[in-house]
Amino acid sequence: MIEAPVVVIGAGPIGLAAAAHLAERGIDFTVLEAGPGVAAAVAEWRHVKLFSPWRYDIDSAARRLLEQAGGWTEPAPGKLPTGGDLIDAYLEPLTKTPQLSGRIRYDAEVAAVTRVGFDRIRTAGRENAPFLIRLVDGTELTASAVIDAAGTWRRPNVLGGSGIPARGEAVAADHIARALPDVLGRDRERFAGRRTAVLGAGHSASTTLLELGELAKDEPGTEVLWVVRGTDQARTYGGGDADELPARGALGTRLKALVQSGAVTLVSGFRTEELAPTADGRVELVAGGQRIVVDIVVNSTGFRPDHDMVAELRLDLDPIMGSTRALAPLIDPNQHSCGTVPPHGVDELTHPEPGYYAVGAKSYGRAPTFLLATGYEQARSVVAALAGDWDAARDVQLDLPETGVCSSNLAFDETSAGRGLATGISGGLLTVIDGSTKQSGCCN
Repeated sequence: MIEAPVVVIGAGPIGLAAAAHLAERGIDFTVLEAGPGVAAAVAEWRHVKLFSPWRYDIDSAARRLLEQAGGWTEPAPGKLPTGGDLIDAYLEPLTKTPQLSGRIRYDAEVAAVTRVGFDRIRTAGRENAPFLIRLVDGTELTASAVIDAAGTWRRPNVLGGSGIPARGEAVAADHIARALPDVLGRDRERFAGRRTAVLGAGHSASTTLLELGELAKDEPGTEVLWVVRGTDQARTYGGGDADELPARGALGTRLKALVQSGAVTLVSGFRTEELAPTADGRVELVAGGQRIVVDIVVNSTGFRPDHDMVAELRLDLDPIMGSTRALAPLIDPNQHSCGTVPPHGVDELTHPEPGYYAVGAKSYGRAPTFLLATGYEQARSVVAALAGDWDAARDVQLDLPETGVCSSNLAFDETSAGRGLATGISGGLLTVIDGSTKQSGCCN
């Protein structure tokens, strides 16, 4: 055994779930968070309302630690939290429990992970060397194992339709907004009375489109374009009345109605090749013979993981997905929706580098089918394996109904929460159907 703590990278919901499970099993650990506070990525979309009630947004080990600490009142299980609620009423109190207090280092961005004295080439004795984690500020620490829950929020996909930046994308940066802007709040002035193109066909695009549709009702001159690469929006619209989760189906129907009414202009089959500033201070998107001129482009094309910081570790990455090779066929969006992803845990997350595990959204590479509750189960399974409890590690339980649209800031009224409809981070959905716990969601 290497005499060093387990290092968890990321103090978001999945990283803190891993910390809670480590604490319960008496395993020493340290959590490194790149931001100034807990769940810094979630803090950037505080305004977004989850589509799931509280009863499904709290990890089991985390709940036990909070209950043991006392003084914590669990939110009403049927209420729908925002991202800010998730931090304020759950994650922040979790960091103050005796088991986690003092174990989280903030402003601790990881620059690189390797083995002490070993580059990727050297083999003999490798498994006996501790991990070496270097932070951006130059400080270093060692670890017996690494649970990488860094997520993908800091690495959005490019706008270019061929997987590389469109020509002029960097030059047009002032015209490009991140996914999930606060259209009806903090960022209202940026979008009011302007022409906006939302690029992407997943849950973040749907959220922004619905908010822009609301804004256009009150702000004259507000125009909304939905620009997608494909020609069939069935996945985004969802199953409508046939959706196993009725309110989620209704949500897709609501977005479809905006398009059919003309409130949102759909531009399909558009693979962005170039962005060029115009003489009047706008930006032009070019794809073949098509040209679109707008004021703002919202990049809702999804995210990709940062594997650069672990480049000196021995990773078995699928060449397409960027996940582990074992996990890739289970999450491939060409074959699966979120609802058909099979159960998976430590065995599917294992790399040739002993003791390194990516969990959460990062574990899925570029596949957009990750679910919040799946990340909780990944964390539980990995920590059980680190504790040597392989029976528990391999007892992975997921039951996923067919999926549609994953989330929207325009949540249904509170009576909907009583029916158990839910959305979690990165589109994760959890609900109760016919008395059994089921998890669902869809794609970025």
